[in-house]
Amino acid sequence: MRAFREAVEAHDLDAVEALLADDVVFSSPVVFKPYRGKAITVAILRAVERVFEDFRYERVIGDADGRDHALLFTARVGDREIGGCDFLRLDASGRIAELTVMVRPLSGAQALQAAMAAQFERVAQEAAEAGARSAD
Repeated sequence: MRAFREAVEAHDLDAVEALLADDVVFSSPVVFKPYRGKAITVAILRAVERVFEDFRYERVIGDADGRDHALLFTARVGDREIGGCDFLRLDASGRIAELTVMVRPLSGAQALQAAMAAQFERVAQEAAEAGARSAD
């Protein structure tokens, strides 16, 4: 999905947010239970942007007109190099309905989990603020 990739690479999280369905389901590589909703998903993605260094997409897999896409990436978390994939599933209106992230190796996933845990309070606060704004 070109628009998602371009928004992420431009660090334009407002554009990413606009691509998400209101009831998007985000599945983290380091948490078992998926997160539901745009507010929490955007807050998590903002935290990921703070945590990842040298992030870049390497390859995209999927039919440009299809509903399923895989975007392979590399990044660094602290001193750990990671490889990963963003799996996107679009709804009938073309919004991202599901975003699943997987990373490897295990040491990279562990570094990501620790870095994201340090962001937890800020993520919760940003999600609550975004949810309050959308309720207005």
